Amino acid sequence: MITREAKRKISPSYPDSWDKLSQGQRVKKELEIVLSPIVERMFGYYLVKLGSLSSELTLASCPIKHKVNIAEQQGEALHICGKSCELPLQNNSVDAFVVLAELDFAIDPHQIIREINRTITADGKVVIAGFNPYSLAGILKYFPINKGNMLHQGRFFTAGRIKDWLQLLDFEIVQHEHLIYSSLFADDGIFKESPRMNAINRKLTRFYKSYLPWFSSMYVIVAKKSTIPMSTVKPIWQIHPTFKPRPAAAALRGRNSQARNK
Repeated sequence: MITREAKRKISPSYPDSWDKLSQGQRVKKELEIVLSPIVERMFGYYLVKLGSLSSELTLASCPIKHKVNIAEQQGEALHICGKSCELPLQNNSVDAFVVLAELDFAIDPHQIIREINRTITADGKVVIAGFNPYSLAGILKYFPINKGNMLHQGRFFTAGRIKDWLQLLDFEIVQHEHLIYSSLFADDGIFKESPRMNAINRKLTRFYKSYLPWFSSMYVIVAKKSTIPMSTVKPIWQIHPTFKPRPAAAALRGRNSQARNK
């Protein structure tokens, strides 16, 4: 199987808001629904939402008090201005990361995951959402359809490839979700203004969820940073000496029996 190199030579156009994507608000709403039960099981002191798209999600169900938004582009929700590939954070200082479509528009997605690995705490969790290349959206990306859509600039990585990158850095995959069964290249107005198109889209969504879940336009991966147990394990084997001295009483009985025989 031939795989493309993950690192780019030219920086792609980056969507600094969900409004820059066709059906962007719909995608944002779907992600908030899927992520709600995931983030409510996260605990710790600091959660980082990495990138402009991640920063726009509220994540109200997350119990972590300090939610920090980090992105390179300026925005209303921005807390820290910094690059995803060079996070201005200390080692082992973040309890959870939320990374939505950040790898798809990155120059070097490997470096972003390495930075997450550097700054995340032991047993910390990372949530990554990306676009599926084996979906209708992934296929239409290579056709001259809605050329102004910034999804044409994205590099859609398979969920399996993202999992491999995480597992190489000792992350354990704990959850994998599928969402949105749409081309993502049609404008929101088509579904709002046409009830018939909306009904057809709902029927297709039910069909894909039931029979072709891997054909979803997006996926969500949840991974946990594994830790090596430091407690020593007691060996079950023991060393037995080859030389066994005879007891004194047994030796004495042996000598007496030899004397009576003489």
